[in-house]
Amino acid sequence: MKQLRNIYSPEECRRRLAAETFERTTISFYRYVKIEQPAVLRDELYREWSELGVLGRIYLAEEGINAQFSVPTHNLKKFRESLESRGIFRQMPFKIGLEQRESFIKLTIKVKKQIVADGLQPDDYDVTNVGKHLEPEEFNKALEEGAVVVDMRNHYESRIGRFEGAVCPDSDTFKDELPIVRDYLKGKEDKKILLYCTGGIRCEKASSYLKHCGFKDVNQLYGGIINYAKEVEEKGLESKFVGKNFVFDNRIAEKITDDVLTECDQCGESCDIYVNCKNAICNLLFIQCEKCGEKMMNCCSEQCKKIALMPIEQQRKLRKQQGETNHALFVQRQRPRLRPRL
Repeated sequence: MKQLRNIYSPEECRRRLAAETFERTTISFYRYVKIEQPAVLRDELYREWSELGVLGRIYLAEEGINAQFSVPTHNLKKFRESLESRGIFRQMPFKIGLEQRESFIKLTIKVKKQIVADGLQPDDYDVTNVGKHLEPEEFNKALEEGAVVVDMRNHYESRIGRFEGAVCPDSDTFKDELPIVRDYLKGKEDKKILLYCTGGIRCEKASSYLKHCGFKDVNQLYGGIINYAKEVEEKGLESKFVGKNFVFDNRIAEKITDDVLTECDQCGESCDIYVNCKNAICNLLFIQCEKCGEKMMNCCSEQCKKIALMPIEQQRKLRKQQGETNHALFVQRQRPRLRPRL
């Protein structure tokens, strides 16, 4: 019986990926739709998609599917046929990555309680009643006319790229962000509200929630920043999004414009390169320039650097003793400075 999970180490996965002689296409999509048996569907999809060489991260829940992945370009037609052989996934809009670099090294399909954790009660929103979807041209025009634009992503995402004039909540999670945005917008129930996120999935719930809260003119960027960037490039539109689009794969970010909006967390030089601390126990996501990366061995602190220099067996032992998420032991986690704040 074929394994229904990845059995290879990260090193072996990277070796296999490097040995490929064909191109891959990085894609994302989502759909809110009733899935009766997500666990059963999960195994079916794993069998089919692993045969097609799909690598990526797919979440299934009773409320729908959220997928980010890469597929061998020559298997793209077969992949779509596999997906759309199920009625609930027919005519699925694909969002193609702007930069086709290495994005995933293995296939992971997980069953979740929700495809986007929101902290809401079932009566707080209705995903069949969402905000109006705006194409890039329409979104640009609404921006020019003075609509209130809100970034529905986390602070570390908006730090390196955002729409001009956007409100960027100081939040770590989508769950935290929803009440912050609701409270910020109080008194603006009759104003034109524009929402955007990476691919659109968070805006579906956010727009539905805001409409439930009494906001009358709620709009969202169709296909999110990913589709916006693609349309800007193909149609020669003015990009009102500046900087980089944060993506949840090995690429970390796609450059939309040459603007650099932030600085190295260690020396303060202009920089927008995200790295994860090389100390695996810490793994802090932070911005580090090449000079500091060389000096600090891609670590966020001297203490993490000392641990990263230890023999790998000693690091593993320490990780097992302390727990992989005990950041406080190794690094003072300071929130990066954000512009603008709520």
